[in-house]
Amino acid sequence: MGMEFKRRLPNPQDIKAEMSMSTQAEQRKIAFDAAIAAVMDGTDSRKLVIIGPCSADREDAVLEYCTRLAKAQEEVADKLILIPRLYTNKPRTLGLGYMGMLHQPNPNGEPNLLAGIRAIRHMNLAVIEQTGFFGADEMLYPEYHRFLSDLLSYVAVGARSVEDQEHRLVASGLDVPVGMKNPPSGDNSVMLNAIVAAQAPHSFIYRNWDVQSTGNPYAHAILRGYIGASGHNRPNYSYDYLVDLVDAYAARDIKNPALIVDCNHSNSNKHWDQQPRIAKDVLHSCRQNADVDRIFRGFMIESYLVDGAQKVGGEVYGQSITDPCLGWEKTEKLLHDIAELV
Repeated sequence: MGMEFKRRLPNPQDIKAEMSMSTQAEQRKIAFDAAIAAVMDGTDSRKLVIIGPCSADREDAVLEYCTRLAKAQEEVADKLILIPRLYTNKPRTLGLGYMGMLHQPNPNGEPNLLAGIRAIRHMNLAVIEQTGFFGADEMLYPEYHRFLSDLLSYVAVGARSVEDQEHRLVASGLDVPVGMKNPPSGDNSVMLNAIVAAQAPHSFIYRNWDVQSTGNPYAHAILRGYIGASGHNRPNYSYDYLVDLVDAYAARDIKNPALIVDCNHSNSNKHWDQQPRIAKDVLHSCRQNADVDRIFRGFMIESYLVDGAQKVGGEVYGQSITDPCLGWEKTEKLLHDIAELV
């Protein structure tokens, strides 16, 4: 029983100083973040696509994926801004199984958080310096966010975390957009309350500091489907759900009302190959309703080099070891299809 305090971890400031971003990359990030903000506030009509593996499990495969994604970005730059998913910590329903690179830099090895902190920062820096991208990650643990806070351009708060007070308060102090997913129950009021909270300024304790946040004007909704009373996955991307969200936004004092649709998870019933159909369905709804189109900002898509998924320890290079993903050929086609339809 109890906890063993195994080692004291370094301060984020020390890790950032040891593993720092180049001056040129810092300037590129300012421009990249400004472009994303312009999409979020509606001054740029392009759409965001937050796309990549369910979990970034190995640096070499992630780098190859992002290199291919950079070429695709050039081809769709007039319509889309691509943000690679560099998800390094994974929520687990039962708290068991592979929990991401932060916990296990070697998926087949024992947990090692110190090595994991260095591994996730090294991977993000490699993506930045070699492909020009700045990534997205889920803020599973608010206190760990500081180890990557200078490298990320998008943050998501997951379905299981969205009602948590600390996640909402920390989100209010981030200087990049934060997407709030609807909870597994499908109660959108929880997600909307999280957005209101994150857009407000707060005073709170964070990493043993008394901090004051300014509020995040780019906190927004992510619809990811839900689990119904029967225990089965149910989608919430259909036309009626989108109209309901428009009305819910209108009833609240929320800045920059915006929506990202997660094409996988409960929306696809974990049928990863349905993501292209779901994306096209959402874009059809946008064409049918100007108010839906007005809040729609883009998609979240799970994709990797190889279709499907394998168990941890599998030997297929570039295939997910968590949720199944679209392979590269399907991903490339989907990005071009979205660009033609927006």
